[in-house]
Formats: sequence, C-alpha cells, structure tokens
Amino acid sequence: MTRARDLEIPLEGTPGPLNAITDISGLTVGFATVIKGDSARTGVTVIHPRGGTNHDPVFAGTFAFNGNGEMTGAAWVDEGGLLEGPIGLTNTHSVGIVRDTIIQWQASQDAFFQKWSCPVVAETADGWLNDMNQFHVEPEHVLAALNSAQGGPLPEGNVGGGTGMICYEFKGGTGTSSRKLPERLGGWTVGVLVQANFGRRYQLTVAGVPVGQHLTEDAPWTNGENPLTEQGSLIVILATDAPLLPHQLRRIARRATLGMARTGSLGGNGSGDIFLAFSTANPGAAHGGEDGLAALQALSNDRIDPLFAASVYATEEAILNAMIAAETMTGRDGITVKALPHDRLRELLKTYGRAT
Repeated sequence: MTRARDLEIPLEGTPGPLNAITDISGLTVGFATVIKGDSARTGVTVIHPRGGTNHDPVFAGTFAFNGNGEMTGAAWVDEGGLLEGPIGLTNTHSVGIVRDTIIQWQASQDAFFQKWSCPVVAETADGWLNDMNQFHVEPEHVLAALNSAQGGPLPEGNVGGGTGMICYEFKGGTGTSSRKLPERLGGWTVGVLVQANFGRRYQLTVAGVPVGQHLTEDAPWTNGENPLTEQGSLIVILATDAPLLPHQLRRIARRATLGMARTGSLGGNGSGDIFLAFSTANPGAAHGGEDGLAALQALSNDRIDPLFAASVYATEEAILNAMIAAETMTGRDGITVKALPHDRLRELLKTYGRAT
C-alpha cells in the first residue's frame, strides 16, 4: 500500500509512529468490505474509542461544515458532551442497519452507558460505483467490523465504508493520519480517520500544487473543467489523548474544515461534511464518584493552538492517503473510476518545485 509520504509529498507536522488514528493508545478500528458481483462496492468501518472491551464514554463534540448528510447520535453528543459507544461509517442507505446492529452488539456486551443507546453512524454516498438501493450491508458485516477491530497499521483506500467512494473524481475511500506534538507543547497526539467522497477534479490541490487542473482526463463528471459547484461528502473522525472538554473538542472538529480546504475543496450545497472529535483522556469522568463528582484535567484554551494545527495537518494527509492508497475500481453498470496516478503526481510536484 502506497501512502502520501512514500511519494515524498511535503507535508506539515510530525506524524506518530503509525501515522494513523491508532496512534491513540487503546483505540481500535475494524472493517468489513463488501464486494459482490457487479453492484456491491461498499462496506462498514467501526472505531472503538477505547477498544472493543472498554465501554467507558469519552468526551466528544461535533461540527457540520455542510449538513447535506447524516451522523446519527450527533445531537446527544453535543448536548451531553459524551460519545457512549463505537462509531460506524458506511454508505448513505445503510445507516439504519449499521445503527441497529451496533445497538444489538452493545446489548450483547452489556455495554450501554444509559438504559438505551444513540449510536453515532455517519455516511457518504457511494451510489456511483455501488447500488445503494440493493442494501448490500447486512448485520453480519457490521458485527465483523465490530469484532475484528484492532490497533496497529490500518488498510486505506478501497476498504470498509470507503470501498466505493470517489474523491476529486479519482477513486477515494478510507484514509488515516496522525500528528504528535513535541513534549514542550504537551506531547499530545491527534489521530484522524476520514471517509473521503467529495470534490471536483479541477479543485484538487496537493502540497499547494493545482494537480487537478493538469490531470483532467477520465474525470467522470466534469471533464476537468471548473464547475464552480461541488457534490459529495467527507466524514472526519478526530481522536486525541489531550485532556480536552466537549466545547474544546467541538473547536477541534471545526478545524477539519481547514484540512479539507487545503486539498482544494470549497464545500458545496450537495456535500455532507460532518466531523466528530473525541478525547480518550479523563477515563471514568462520565461516571463520577459516589457523590456524582468527577475530578478532571483540562487543557487551558491558550495552549490549544498546536492541537488545532495538528488537526488540520492530519486531516489533510488522511484525505491524500485515502486517494493515494485507493486503486482503480469498476462497479455498478460497468462504471470505472480511475486511481490517482502516482507517477504523474510526482512529476507535477517536481515541476512546481515541491519535490526533488
């Protein structure tokens, strides 16, 4: 699997050891990829914030840059400030089955924080390559993702919920990255996982280079012209071990917008760009003590800027990793979406003095 740094793309910030959301200790990710016949090009991605056997809620916050999409459970996350279970990512028409199966899994694991569950499940539409109306995602796929989740290096591109996604009219999908702050700035880590399904070819920008304006062929919708419109969606999940409170995590989630913009997107009416950030710090805080009080650590706002920067840079790289790892795919009705050509990308970076 090829990633952005393998192509020597100049990127800001220092990644963690894995350069993945799994650089957050204890966090695990699971995938189920559904490829069947000519019409199924889809799947499910699951994130367990503290791992599949630790159901302690985490502080969290969300932000919708453009809300033409869905993230179930977001209202309660923002009201209560807690994420109470695993996160699911899938296609638009499979949100319901993923949500319901997560609840069933939580019931079987005695993993409810309250007496009920409002799981977070987010979506992007893979209907160009996948026949969403055939409802290919089934409970067995969701359970497979929930139960197979692990830490360590992660697959990217055509995997899990990102299997059938398209980004800047190239093949898109699942991507991840991380940033590790120096000890003098706290030593905290921010990890990001994206499901990238947005943008038009003309907009694509890599390390400041207008790549999409040069790679105009095989663009399925625009022929490489500037349409001044955009359609598609981006889901970004940001995790950190920094001790942040819910209102601060909403601010972190907003910064994903800037990472998206650094790749060229302007955000469009048809785009569902919805982001969630959570912190694995302060374990047990959701329960409190016998008196209902919890002792918390919280980073002061005047120390948060480096985490903002880490969130922006990791989001940008996660999007690029999704595209660079993705492979050309043929799906519904014989439609083919080409992968971003690595050799031509490198040539353009050299032409613009951004690679050697």
